Amino acid sequence: MDSPIDSLHCLPQFTRPMAPQTASNSFTLPSSLPLDSGQDLDGVAIAYESYGTLSPARDNAILVCHALTGDQYVASTHPVTGKPGWWERMVGPGLPIDTDRFHVICANVVGSCMGSTGPASLAADGKPHAMRFPVITIRDMVRAQIALLDGLGIDQLHAVIGGSMGGMQALSLAANFPERAARVLAIAATARHSAQNIAFHEVGRQAIMADPAWADGDYYANEARPDAGLSVARMAAHITYLSEAGLTEKFGRRLQDKADGSAGTKSFGFDADFQVESYLRYQGSGFTRRFDANSYLYITRAMDYFDLAEEHGGHLGKAFAGTSARFCVVSFDSDWLYPTAESRHVVHALNAAGAAVSFVELSAPFGHDSFLLEVPALDRVVKGFLE
Repeated sequence: MDSPIDSLHCLPQFTRPMAPQTASNSFTLPSSLPLDSGQDLDGVAIAYESYGTLSPARDNAILVCHALTGDQYVASTHPVTGKPGWWERMVGPGLPIDTDRFHVICANVVGSCMGSTGPASLAADGKPHAMRFPVITIRDMVRAQIALLDGLGIDQLHAVIGGSMGGMQALSLAANFPERAARVLAIAATARHSAQNIAFHEVGRQAIMADPAWADGDYYANEARPDAGLSVARMAAHITYLSEAGLTEKFGRRLQDKADGSAGTKSFGFDADFQVESYLRYQGSGFTRRFDANSYLYITRAMDYFDLAEEHGGHLGKAFAGTSARFCVVSFDSDWLYPTAESRHVVHALNAAGAAVSFVELSAPFGHDSFLLEVPALDRVVKGFLE
């Protein structure tokens, strides 16, 4: 997931933090967080951003769940990159997720690196957890979000919304805490990771762990960090977020112009001759300035372990048995990472459970990342569903 197609210009040289960013809001869980692994995680902090005003009845809250490399800055400037919020086109006054009407909360997931407890956070001995951090799951992330909602005094959400991994969280919340959300909107999501999904993630993880600077995950005090491996992981993943048609339209086989402005020519070497090569290298290098390599390992593993049917006796319909929430499931015709068939599988399970569900496949040329980009039809779906 997870970021819109950017220009080919390089990012400014931002200083990357050695520890999680300080968030404008942070909530520490009052008790340990039970994990699916059987372990308990103590002292968990959840970083979050909120927008709009919570109503006196506390019934207008919307939880927006972010994707793999996202964060809590859904509609505010990112403190590291200086870029606008990742869904600023969707969340704000008068927008489909209208902050004049709704109180919007977006929390950084456990295991990430933007203020919530993760591998870079300090353990009880004063050193980063690194690979001592326990393996987490999507359900663990949701448990932490429920604890945050409890701390904020919000018993039921008007809606929980997410795209990609955020959609997994939305479905997990609906299945495991059915009374906590009146509406569930899952966009470009799936109820489980396929073998192909797992395979792409494994390539990324192996790229990180093959980087000598990874140092078995204990690199936080070192000058060198596994940027080369993390960059390759991002490049491989980013290909899955786009569509062949989109890449062809934007780049084709066009060569990269030279620094002096002259037309591109083949170098007969291994420089970035093609524009698409330059674009992927840009995506990789920019990513290393804002994300932690160990967090990438942990979050991709959480996504790979996600199987909502397995969590409920092997039957996806049982995951939603007895739910009273309204559901909306959205897919995109150019998304080959989580294709429409995955969304239909979720819809069929919801139908089997007797849930109120609507489904739409939208046409967009951008692939999996369509939910982050200009797709006016999605705006109308989101706005209409929240009414």
